[in-house]
Amino acid sequence: MQLISTIHAYEQSIKLPTSARPLLDPSDVEVPKGYKVEVVVAGLSFPTGMGFADDGTLYILEGGSTWPTRPALPPRILERKPSGEIEVFAVEELGGPRGVTYRDGYLYVICKGGYQARVVRYDVETKERTVLFDEIPSGGWHEPGGPLFGPHDGLLYFAHGSVSQNGVSLPPGFTVDLAKHPEAHDIPGEDITLTGQNVTSRNPLMPFPYLTETGAFKPFGTPSEKGEKITGELWCSTGLWRAKPDGTEPELLAWGLRNPYGMAFREDGELYVSDNGLEEKGERAIAGDPDRIWHIKNAKTSHHSIEKPDWYGFPDYRADGVKVWKEECHVEKGKNAEQLIEDPPEWAGPPVYFEKPHSCMTKMDFCKSEHFGHKGKLFACEWGTLAPLNSPHHKDTNHGFQVIMVDVEKGDSEVFLHNKQEGAASYHGSGGIERPVDCKFHPDGESLYVLDFGVSPVTEGYMQAYGHTGVLWKITKE
Repeated sequence: MQLISTIHAYEQSIKLPTSARPLLDPSDVEVPKGYKVEVVVAGLSFPTGMGFADDGTLYILEGGSTWPTRPALPPRILERKPSGEIEVFAVEELGGPRGVTYRDGYLYVICKGGYQARVVRYDVETKERTVLFDEIPSGGWHEPGGPLFGPHDGLLYFAHGSVSQNGVSLPPGFTVDLAKHPEAHDIPGEDITLTGQNVTSRNPLMPFPYLTETGAFKPFGTPSEKGEKITGELWCSTGLWRAKPDGTEPELLAWGLRNPYGMAFREDGELYVSDNGLEEKGERAIAGDPDRIWHIKNAKTSHHSIEKPDWYGFPDYRADGVKVWKEECHVEKGKNAEQLIEDPPEWAGPPVYFEKPHSCMTKMDFCKSEHFGHKGKLFACEWGTLAPLNSPHHKDTNHGFQVIMVDVEKGDSEVFLHNKQEGAASYHGSGGIERPVDCKFHPDGESLYVLDFGVSPVTEGYMQAYGHTGVLWKITKE
């Protein structure tokens, strides 16, 4: 029985449990003339991030079953040697490894799982595990970002997105994490005053049609009051921090980042973060919010110099600066949003780059190589739309599913990698990419690796993810 069909893939690349992808064909993937695509690893399960050590060893994260997955699988850190051999480096038993970086003999991993996300450090030789931080609000909708080190200061940078989908903890969150973490809610990064606008929704814990009210920065089912003061905290949701590599002296640089999954430093120490737009769905729906890339200006400041973190707009501003209760944000599906923060902080926008709504921008890396070409461009993965689940617009159903090159100075982009047919490969039965989640340049600068999450179909009512369908692709100059 043929377990996997691969075309132009090295035999030794298939080192994991049988791939559930019926076909892998690099010729179905379009890249610029002069580059070639090949399969490096097939059979990954829910891969979420990767990072190179200095010698070319690649660490690949498998996120585990923190999505609606089939089948349930463990959250693992895989180690791929330069020789191509793969072994399990560690299992993150609490779940959810999302980002990894290597520095000076240690592996740093940020993980989602439980009420708090965590940053852990492994000694690569002994595999000794140390928890650096475990106080980051989580247990909800969005993802951690980083970790990575500043090239200018040697500090550790990391982030985490919102607990809620659109600013208030509502029933859609129960399909993600809130059923397990009913007290989870967003926390601001500075003192704010609430408008007292509450959202009325069904209560999935009670017999239908039992209704309840929920306020911003509150657990589900807890209303807010007009004029209520909420104290900002160092460990907020939607935050971005830096700290010393040993986990001491954390500092909050920014908050209001909805889903800062992708973080990348330019060689001069300027930090850029990808972020996903608000969704046109549910009891607090917002239309037309673009995906974007932010410039985190505070990253170039000296450690301990931040008196007040920058605010990037969540939950009350779109990426273009439009307030979400304005007419431009009114929706075709769901209930229009109301203002949540009475005295919003000064906005740190606009972004350096706008992308189509629901492209689902994820992880990124700057090209630092003259050999590969496009030096200085920011290569950014677009996991691909969740429409029609989170948008009623047919035009949104093919957004994403590609890797783009962004000029952060000009604010424009070019597509670098995509399928010859629009959308994920499984949509049309080809052997190309499904959902690119991460891209990293090899330390030698000669190749770009693209991590493909795998098959994750979406309908109007649900999304799913299937194990053993993830792939690692490699792009080199011919």
